[in-house]
Amino acid sequence: MLLAVGFSGVCLSATLLGVWTSARRDSFLLTWAAGVMLLVGHVLTYWTYVQTPSIPLLMGVLAFLAAGLALLYGAAHQFCAGLSPLRPALLAGIVVFVFELPLLLAGYDGTAMMAEDLGALIVLGLTAWTYFRHRSDAPIPMVALAAMYTACAVAFGLCGLVLLLDRQWIIGHAPQNWAEDISIMVAVASMTGIGALSLALNQARNAARHRAASLRDPLTGAMNRRALFSRHGERPFGAYMAIVMFDLDHFKRINDMHGHATGDRVLFGFAEVARRHLRANDDLVRLGGEEFALVMSRITQEQAQALARRICEDFAAAVLTTDRGPLSCTVSAGIGFGHADGARLEEVLHKADDALYAAKRNGRNRIEYENWRLVG
Repeated sequence: MLLAVGFSGVCLSATLLGVWTSARRDSFLLTWAAGVMLLVGHVLTYWTYVQTPSIPLLMGVLAFLAAGLALLYGAAHQFCAGLSPLRPALLAGIVVFVFELPLLLAGYDGTAMMAEDLGALIVLGLTAWTYFRHRSDAPIPMVALAAMYTACAVAFGLCGLVLLLDRQWIIGHAPQNWAEDISIMVAVASMTGIGALSLALNQARNAARHRAASLRDPLTGAMNRRALFSRHGERPFGAYMAIVMFDLDHFKRINDMHGHATGDRVLFGFAEVARRHLRANDDLVRLGGEEFALVMSRITQEQAQALARRICEDFAAAVLTTDRGPLSCTVSAGIGFGHADGARLEEVLHKADDALYAAKRNGRNRIEYENWRLVG
């Protein structure tokens, strides 16, 4: 049974390493694989200790287990919170081993095993709590992971409890009791389940990351046209909804005179200025090229005009340092509103687009709305 656990661990670690080599940004997989391999080392060392008990072998058993479980705890922090695994892993591993080593050196091998089981119970419990605390990301898989880690923690706790109740302070060999048998079975089942769920969670996170990336403009971080129609395409635009379309004035000239790298900085700068004025329910969209749209809900005509004016004024006031000297830019804008019956997205975009082109025809650096204008 112990060899089966070790073989299962080797296969799982190899799988995790294989997945990591194809997606190296998912570094938690590398931490997790290292933790599993250390646990494999624990299992193989324990199997050897069962055949020929000795203090050095038992010391290896305790060290491998403390280090492996500590890395699994660190991997949980890395996966759930994006934090470095080193601090929690080192803290957990050192604390557990420091308590075990003096007992072992004093000859109390049974007591050291109790400390080992207690340490495993605590570290696995903390790992389970880490996944459970972040269950909002993926409730069912995260709770299932927490449950499996909890089962392992309980199994280790039972092993230590049996030794304690039997007062086996010094035993000179590997313990043999019903709790140890249960612990091995739980380890086999949990290792398989935890590995499968961890890989599934990582795949789901990557898929969500790719979906999010497909809905964002990579240069400015604004939503793209696809995201605009995905989010608002079927939404009726009422009287208190508006779209402002912005077009950077003479942007081709900026690219021709200063280069496309400077042009990219200008686009990013406009997005930053616009974001500073966004309310919680507003969406900034890059439609393409130098065109942006701002979708606003729960807003009056006067508020929409004032918000557009502030963005235009702040962008015009911004100065960009370039190799050819300071550069300032302006932007034209057009505002389209929904209506009480509920307009379609295309209809409001068309209104805003018509107003924008009126602003460009009338000299640029201004805001237009239907048949009248606001000077920018």
